[in-house]
Amino acid sequence: MSFFSTRGKSCVTASQAILQGIAPDGGLYVPAMFPAVPPERMTSLIGMSYEERAVVILKRFLEDFDLREIEEAVNAAYSRERFTHPKVAPVRKLDSSTWALELFHGPTLAFKDIALQLLPHLLRLSAWKNGEDREVCILVATSGDTGKAALEGFRDVPGTSCTVFYPLDGVSDVQKLQMVTTGGENTRVIAVHGNFDDAQTGVKELFGSESFREEMSRKGKTLSSANSINLGRLVPQVVYYFSAYADLLEEHAIAPGDPVNFCVPTGNFGNILAGYYARMMGLPIHKLICASNRNNVLTDFFRSGIYSTHRTFFKTISPSMDILVSSNLERLLYEAADRDGELIATWMRQLKECGSYSVGDQRTEWMTDVFWGDCADNNETMREIRSRWEQDHYLFDPHTAVAGHVLREYRKYSGDDSPTVIVSTASPYKFSADVLAALTGDNAGGDPFAASEKLQEITGIPVPEQVKKLRDLPVRHTAECDRDKMGEAVLKAFE
Repeated sequence: MSFFSTRGKSCVTASQAILQGIAPDGGLYVPAMFPAVPPERMTSLIGMSYEERAVVILKRFLEDFDLREIEEAVNAAYSRERFTHPKVAPVRKLDSSTWALELFHGPTLAFKDIALQLLPHLLRLSAWKNGEDREVCILVATSGDTGKAALEGFRDVPGTSCTVFYPLDGVSDVQKLQMVTTGGENTRVIAVHGNFDDAQTGVKELFGSESFREEMSRKGKTLSSANSINLGRLVPQVVYYFSAYADLLEEHAIAPGDPVNFCVPTGNFGNILAGYYARMMGLPIHKLICASNRNNVLTDFFRSGIYSTHRTFFKTISPSMDILVSSNLERLLYEAADRDGELIATWMRQLKECGSYSVGDQRTEWMTDVFWGDCADNNETMREIRSRWEQDHYLFDPHTAVAGHVLREYRKYSGDDSPTVIVSTASPYKFSADVLAALTGDNAGGDPFAASEKLQEITGIPVPEQVKKLRDLPVRHTAECDRDKMGEAVLKAFE
């Protein structure tokens, strides 16, 4: 299978798309077609392990990888040493029509682990297949979870290095500690004076800078990305939508062919886009419910067809969603625009130069046939954490709680009580002070470790070992830089 740039000027194989990360024209790689998974193949997923399900889906995209390579990569990524739950991404019933898809049982307690434990294996294979003998230098912008997941995935992987940029005051205490205490000889963490959009834009500009790429090449390095703009991040996420559906079939909660909804807390649009790809492959998804926090640029977009960043940026208790420029939306726009790369390039140029673009009523109607968007502020998020615990004895983190609130609003608006899976993206212990405050009104003075202990006392849910050990780990990364000095910071880090 070939992969095209959303801006129309590049066509590559799967391994080339993974190795490059972003297309030379600035676009994102998308499949030439969506490989179909027939109904009988979906039912055959029942009883399979997560690893076996992953091979079934991934081999449809990664056609220049042989089956043995995919199997070995998948088995290494999802080993019991890395994921604490034997099902990797289990489904938990909340009420008669609602389930939680738990994606936080990996080493960094966030859904990013699902893709970022696999990506290093795919990237090493991609480099080998394309004769790339330079060090693959991974550049990452993070709003909280991607950074640590990438650092953990690439830590001490031969032939690679991983440099993460995060907004200095834009992540939770636990998220920051997870990153700055990371070991490994090939990891670097740099705080950006700005928000996530500043970090993300800076990384994209580095990829687009010929002089920077040449300087890195002189140092024996080639650039790639571990953000969700990389195809190797997106495709593994498609798997857990199929896996969740197979689990519901296995529980006899649905019958083969029954439609389900997925409600997804969304910032950069990669997670929910993977659900759209699963739908295009034949998975019976009725609605993809796009849940945003107070930075509700996507909610407004799905309602108006106008994407505008002319708005206040808010720091919220769901920091991984504090994003105004949702990069992966470009992949959906490519489909809405009938794969017109020139039109996509025009919209992206308008976004960069003017801060907005409009897709028109017809394309908006096309998108909202599948997507429905709404948002939750901090107070609504905290009420959802408390009410879900009181009603169902299930503990949401602040991002998943945004989705829980939005699902309630969607059901009130639509009357649609179809079986729905809430995509649960992080452990509540990554945000223990805010979760504790939602339950008790007390945030333990903002101390994440004290809050974790109190949360365990109240709920009986054990504090994950990954959080406990952070208290005693030394800080290894202290670098900071301004938004316009990110390239210099990378070069300095390699001195």
